[in-house]
Amino acid sequence: MKASQFFNEEQKKLITDAVKEAELNTSGEIRVHIESDCKEDVLDRAAYIFEKLAIHKTELRNGVLFYLSITDKKFAILGDAGINKVTPENFWEEIKETVLNRFKDKEFEKGLSMGIKMTGQALKEHFPYQKDDVNELSDEISFGKE
Repeated sequence: MKASQFFNEEQKKLITDAVKEAELNTSGEIRVHIESDCKEDVLDRAAYIFEKLAIHKTELRNGVLFYLSITDKKFAILGDAGINKVTPENFWEEIKETVLNRFKDKEFEKGLSMGIKMTGQALKEHFPYQKDDVNELSDEISFGKE
């Protein structure tokens, strides 16, 4: 299956709406990237996509990537250096577990949406939303290798 066809339009909207809602709580930037397959280590691939999407170029280095490979059932959440500097080592574990629990029930769009909203709440403490906040990265889902 092509990554771009994994979610229907309603499901895509649920995910992008979650990104927009989460970013109302934080100056952090959230991206979602979906690929058909990932033949390498998921964190290595996510790091490559992180750089390719220029997530590391946010002013406060507070970008986040939700990466999903549908065929290989691989998932990762990657936060930038600014986030990792101020959060505990296991910061992403609860969010990741919540997402994966929804994935087990084949509720991929709900899992991503929940994780994204949790990320917005979690980042609020360290990176609160600013009135003059600029949306530095696209809120749309990006798709990779078909």
